Amino acid sequence: MGRISIELVPREEAALREELSVLARVRDRVDFINIPDLLRLPLRSWEGAAIAQETFSSVMPHIRAMDIDLNEELPMKEYLRAHHIRQVLVIEGDPPQDMMHEVYPTSSTDVIRKFREELPEVRVYAGIDQYRSSMKKELYRVRRKTQAGAAGFFTQPFYDMRYLAMYRDMLDGLEVFWGVSPVMSTRSQSYWERKNNVIFPKGFAPGLDESIRFAREALDFAEKEDASLYFMPIKTKLADYIEGVFGKG
Repeated sequence: MGRISIELVPREEAALREELSVLARVRDRVDFINIPDLLRLPLRSWEGAAIAQETFSSVMPHIRAMDIDLNEELPMKEYLRAHHIRQVLVIEGDPPQDMMHEVYPTSSTDVIRKFREELPEVRVYAGIDQYRSSMKKELYRVRRKTQAGAAGFFTQPFYDMRYLAMYRDMLDGLEVFWGVSPVMSTRSQSYWERKNNVIFPKGFAPGLDESIRFAREALDFAEKEDASLYFMPIKTKLADYIEGVFGKG
């Protein structure tokens, strides 16, 4: 099969280290850790990635395009080089809650090109949002990001293997990390439906058992199709989820 990544939110250093110790149990199954960049948290993604690098040699911080001023050098450039971080995931980013935080009208394609120019040794990945609009429009965005220099893609989480199969056919030939994330409650399900326009399959039942069942189905798919996955274990007890998915306590 392809590679497996797990996404960890860097809420604080101690909590991040505790989660990394849990994931150390499945170090033989996980290829790298990816770290989102959330402005409300004390750690930026590249700082969290440096901490994760102590447990997993390969890490991938997220970079928010709207934080990048195209007229200035990449602000995290020297940090990435100093810590030998060789891959990043460029996303558009959500508007900051703090209105004092300056943002720019910078697109993901702009930042992908900027990384290729300033940090050619860094492998740049981009996002796919299969719920944003039509498949035709999303494919156009994928082509633009590929032309800008994106080496591969990370999708939003899938909850229906039939929908994933449609995207697999459309993106054939590209390196894609197919997203998988637990949904533990009806409240979380409603959040995904309202905020991300997710359509859940008929009979979907939120909870740990269903989340683990789907994750294992995705693993079977990855093994058969030589595909890559990333797991986003939010709103769940990490140890229980990981044990259920990978069969290790």
